[in-house]
Amino acid sequence: MSVPGPRIPASDVSATLARARLGVWPVVFIVMAAAAPLTVVAGGATTGYAVTGVTGIPVAYLAVAVALGLFSVGYVAMSRRVVNSGAFYSYVSRGLGRVPGVGASFVAVVAYATMQIGLYGGFGAVLAGRLQDWLGWPVPWVVCAFAAWAVIAVLGVRRIDFNGRVLAVVLLVEIAAAALFAVVHLTHPADGRVTIDTLVPSHLIGAGIGAALVTAVAGFVGFEGTAVFSEESKDPQRTVAKATYRAVAIIGLLYAFCAWAMSVATGPEHIVEAARADGTDLIFTLAAPYVGSFVVGLGQALFVTSLFAALLAFHHTVARYLFALGRERVLPAVLGRTSIRTRAPKVGSLVQSTLAASVLVVYAVAGWDPIVHLFFWLTVVGGLGVLILMTATSIAVIAYFARPANHDSISGWRRVIAPALAATALLWILVATIGQFHTLLGVEPGDPLRWIFPSAYVAAAVLGMLWALLLRTAKPDVYTGIGRGANSVTTEPAAPSGQPDPASAASGW
Repeated sequence: MSVPGPRIPASDVSATLARARLGVWPVVFIVMAAAAPLTVVAGGATTGYAVTGVTGIPVAYLAVAVALGLFSVGYVAMSRRVVNSGAFYSYVSRGLGRVPGVGASFVAVVAYATMQIGLYGGFGAVLAGRLQDWLGWPVPWVVCAFAAWAVIAVLGVRRIDFNGRVLAVVLLVEIAAAALFAVVHLTHPADGRVTIDTLVPSHLIGAGIGAALVTAVAGFVGFEGTAVFSEESKDPQRTVAKATYRAVAIIGLLYAFCAWAMSVATGPEHIVEAARADGTDLIFTLAAPYVGSFVVGLGQALFVTSLFAALLAFHHTVARYLFALGRERVLPAVLGRTSIRTRAPKVGSLVQSTLAASVLVVYAVAGWDPIVHLFFWLTVVGGLGVLILMTATSIAVIAYFARPANHDSISGWRRVIAPALAATALLWILVATIGQFHTLLGVEPGDPLRWIFPSAYVAAAVLGMLWALLLRTAKPDVYTGIGRGANSVTTEPAAPSGQPDPASAASGW
């Protein structure tokens, strides 16, 4: 008979996410909810017309969908080899080396956390406005924001498949509403004729198209989250691929269709003027004479639920990035703990909820504008960070598959051509974004804010790389495991502690 060891206290946490709980469509619903289709159609497309003065917004959405489709080819190929909730972080680590990978992870956490927190400003302000209009209740925006925060804090530690069902219901109704309004617009064209002027490809070489493409890219942020949920999917090698392609296709076609329909209803020559006059209400005011006040009110309510769905989806993304970094002990190991009951990344979720609550309190006390300074600025900045990550990941995919051990059975199209085309397109859009960032923020060209926000990502990347170098010296065992995760599937064996792996050796890191 063995001698009993010391009693180990029961714990309500583990270090693994829930496995095999998500199929293809639940993943699609979660990432499309993050993209917030109705929010983009009602807010992003109309703002794009108004701010850029470009009538080619619909074709810009199609062009960005093609560019992100090219990005997805390499992204999906990488997801088949590396299954890790760290997504961008793990891919950059495996392609360009551990040091750049940790730099990318810091950028990812800042980008997604900023995006998620910024959405609270939009949700709080829009819901407060609706309550005032519908019920005459003068509710402060921060009260509405904290109401959403409380629900999301609870859902963030629930089972991911339950969250997927919640988001599925919200998303399907949201898409149906956007499509309905678009059909109404098309069936009531200005001057009685349907034109395709705003879909003509010549807009892509016209003046101001850079800002239009940047606006379009912001509407897609969230689709890349398919890989974040790879560890919780039923068949990671197939689920991520199918979900990514479906999300890009559905989002791209929906955005282009709805933005085009609005231009048909106003007439292509009047869409910019109408967008500047009516703002985010344009989609509703164009349909109001034909569908009645009830349908318009329902659409406005779905605008609010669209924002909520995006808040929840981005909350999950941040929590899983923190989980991935904690599990590998790049950040405190406590972040790599999950709930025994739900397998949700419990600590990462609570950290994000705490951070969001702190920011909301600061904005409320300072009296800052929740739409301009919280919603608009922070979501634009978050979108910039994701664009940086997609560009770096495209380059990392090329580097990863350039190694002979990795490109067996992978076609040249998937490992080189498509990622190279994607990297070129995304880099061009990134340069255009930086060049026109003052326009996106609504400030003067000489305003320091146009450089302060982008510089924050430079600081995050440098801090992450310096931290990785410190880990290499102080904790070589932790450094060796960077980017691999507990559930990584790769053709390369883990290098012994203190020895460089192929990624680091090839990159110099």
